[in-house]
Amino acid sequence: MGGERPVAEALAERIASLEAARLPPAVRETCERLLIDVIGLCLVARRTDYVRAALSAWSSDPGPATAIGHPGQVGAAAAAFVNGTAAHGEDFDDTFEGGPVHAGAVVVPAVLAAAEQEGLDGASALLGIAAGVETICRLSLVVPKAVHKAGFHPTAVFGAVAAAAGVGAALGLEARRLVDALGVAGSMASGIIEYLAEGSWTKRMHPGWAAQSGLRAALLGRAGFSGPRTVFEGTHGLFAAFARATEGNYAALLDGFGQRWLMTGLAFKPYPCGTMIQPYVDCARTLRKRAGREVIVELVAEVAEGTVHRLWEPLADKQRPPNGYAGKFSAPYCIAATLVRGNLGFDAFTDDAVADPAVRALAAKVRYQIDAANPYPFEYTGHLRARLADGRLIEERQPHLRGGAREPLTRADLEEKLRSNARAGGWPDDRVTAALALPRTLWDGAVDLTVLRG
Repeated sequence: MGGERPVAEALAERIASLEAARLPPAVRETCERLLIDVIGLCLVARRTDYVRAALSAWSSDPGPATAIGHPGQVGAAAAAFVNGTAAHGEDFDDTFEGGPVHAGAVVVPAVLAAAEQEGLDGASALLGIAAGVETICRLSLVVPKAVHKAGFHPTAVFGAVAAAAGVGAALGLEARRLVDALGVAGSMASGIIEYLAEGSWTKRMHPGWAAQSGLRAALLGRAGFSGPRTVFEGTHGLFAAFARATEGNYAALLDGFGQRWLMTGLAFKPYPCGTMIQPYVDCARTLRKRAGREVIVELVAEVAEGTVHRLWEPLADKQRPPNGYAGKFSAPYCIAATLVRGNLGFDAFTDDAVADPAVRALAAKVRYQIDAANPYPFEYTGHLRARLADGRLIEERQPHLRGGAREPLTRADLEEKLRSNARAGGWPDDRVTAALALPRTLWDGAVDLTVLRG
């Protein structure tokens, strides 16, 4: 960057200039969609072992905030952590296709926790969610694919900074204090992707950790705790540490911020598994109508090189995931399970389900070929080619991510997703109506999440 102005200063000025009343209707609608999705995702995970563990670890943190789906109140940091972990826990949350990053599971819990702790109104929460989500989307475009390639989880790394931006905007921090918050958050960023080795739970907590980190960073910035102005582009900055690069497309972060909103193109998932696998699941569902699994000799998928190390390799291990959670990040397993089951729901990701002999036998027939022309990460596509016992080849292609900008889920789809998730999480049907009504009214009054406690 040479003698140019620090990136964090330019970003902070853009964030500080935002006003809730001037947000475009599409941005408000996206924030409501995120709230609908996050509520349902927290409810579906409310009785899981990992959420119980998360709650237990923060049990000594009292306060005024809400752990969605749970009784009583907790501290703001606890709420941010637990809700962020729950929202991402089943890998059923939103994705920004250019990143990829998961925005809602980080920013929504962080801003809601801050609003409950600080007594902020709905307009401030709306502004904070919009600012934080836009920030994480744009950060993911500075050096696309590099963070994953370096062995880190972009949602975890960029999420801490985005949560700080969102909470800082909600608190109404002036630009100078926002710069400090962003700088502090850079030292809180973390998240290795070694969970891939054995399906352990750490990916689940990445958004929660980022949410509470960003919350604390914003409060430290407000209090005058200084952070480096060159947190992004510096020799030892965020991108040097987590992307192994100091040169990047910082215009993707700054240009048009607050005028051109990338967040309105967020994708919402139809299946509870890794985002890049989703188009392959659609291909498998269509292929199943053309050929029974018993006549399939081989399945070949054309894939993006950037997805191989997370979803395809080591291939033998991906064909036999060790547990249900690992199955969510195994393309061979998800493809085979869809062909056997006809769909891909929560029941496909139990430890018993991934050990199903029929699914494992079919997964062993799935391999991949790298397609050098694949547009990932800017578009997610799917392809399957099956060789049948009679020698025929049949193919299916999915040109885009269903649920993404080119084929979005409707609001009615997302509301039904919340209902389904709430039901699966044991949330009483008579309380779902109140949960569904909250996103329509939250921005216009006090932030009151009482209806989500139980």
